[in-house]
Amino acid sequence: MNILVTGANGQLGNEVRTLSVGTPHSFAFTDVAELDITNRESVITTVKSFAADVIINCAAYTNVDKAESDEAIADIINNKAVENLAIAAKEVGATLIHISTDYVFGAKANVPLNPDAPKDPLGAYGRTKLRGEESIIAVGCKYIIIRTAWLYSPYGKNFVKTMLNLTSSKPELKVVFDQVGSPTYAADLAAFIMHIVNNNMLDKTGVYHYTNEGVATWYDFTMAIRDIAGNTSICDVQPCHSDEFPSPVKRPSFSVLDKTLTKTTFGINIPHWYDALKRCITTINNQQK
Repeated sequence: MNILVTGANGQLGNEVRTLSVGTPHSFAFTDVAELDITNRESVITTVKSFAADVIINCAAYTNVDKAESDEAIADIINNKAVENLAIAAKEVGATLIHISTDYVFGAKANVPLNPDAPKDPLGAYGRTKLRGEESIIAVGCKYIIIRTAWLYSPYGKNFVKTMLNLTSSKPELKVVFDQVGSPTYAADLAAFIMHIVNNNMLDKTGVYHYTNEGVATWYDFTMAIRDIAGNTSICDVQPCHSDEFPSPVKRPSFSVLDKTLTKTTFGINIPHWYDALKRCITTINNQQK
């Protein structure tokens, strides 16, 4: 199959690139320098010339705070550009695999959220991502939308890499304990995407959830990062409330995603977040040697 990947230089795109090696598929990895997904004509031309069977959209505007004052730009990337990809996919009969977010949900959850749970985004980022989902469905292409959360990897800037640095250099940190979710290793999400492709399960049109198993607060997550990295004696991590760190946007206090549909539809087992974190930190350490 011919597989076009957008946002290829990001966390997930890099992990997909790693897993593409040795597969029988033909991949085209693009980022903004190679393909401006906000340009509909360019997207359609590229998708047609490559004869794409699958488009994996890893591109997104992900600065949650900045989106509050920059919603128009966020909407272009998270919605209008996604619509362009959906239109191109429909024209060639390709399947669009699109990555979305737990931020499409609101603030009222206290149990794991299934894909059909009510949507009520708390801020601009969530609104634009939800619009992107709705645009895909409205276009009517073949699609698999995957919502994820708390994504991290050895690539780029993310919470794990930040906390590895801080817990090795700061005597004390305060981290919020009133937001609950499921950390997700981008390599595991990429493996799920490749499972769909390699097993030709592209006809499973729908909206699915993928995070690592288990739940944590940001405080729990930080403690695990510190302890796995061996920084226990260096840094004292203390829990605090979210209101101690003012933000332009309210973040979900509970955004655990229910993955039952994903597991039953695709027949996968999902690693626990703690085991995934250990693998990621090992990879980061090996890269630094």
